[in-house]
Amino acid sequence: MNLLTPDPGLLFWMVLSFLIVFFLLAKFGFPVIVNAINKRKEFIEASLVSAKEANERLASIQEEGEKLLAEAKAQQKEIISAAMQEKQRILQAAQDEARTSAQQIVDDATARITAEKEKALREVRSEVATLAIDIAEKVLSEKMSNSAEQKKAIERMIEKL
Repeated sequence: MNLLTPDPGLLFWMVLSFLIVFFLLAKFGFPVIVNAINKRKEFIEASLVSAKEANERLASIQEEGEKLLAEAKAQQKEIISAAMQEKQRILQAAQDEARTSAQQIVDDATARITAEKEKALREVRSEVATLAIDIAEKVLSEKMSNSAEQKKAIERMIEKL
């Protein structure tokens, strides 16, 4: 049973060595440890504050980014709308120009056809007049007395032409 009851001398020296180690730790070790813990605590608190500020800045930057994105989308819609309007205007102008050009071509062609038609009619009239004069000269030159002979002569001359 000696194991359960310590010797008084041993107990004294154990308590004394414990008090010396405790005193040395209290005098030199604990302040260093406490100081290191306090510095670590301050560093963690400063890091938490910095992280909170960074999160706030990040949230602010995200809001600005969303606003810029919304503005960019609005500008994109405006640009696309303006481009579509410009496209429609250009298409309309091209269609109007094509219609005007086509109408001008049709008008020119009609005028040329009319002029050619009138020229052909003048030429036909001139030819008919010349033929009529030639026929009349031949009829008069033969000096026929009856109209039946004149008709036969005219028919022969027409067949020769």
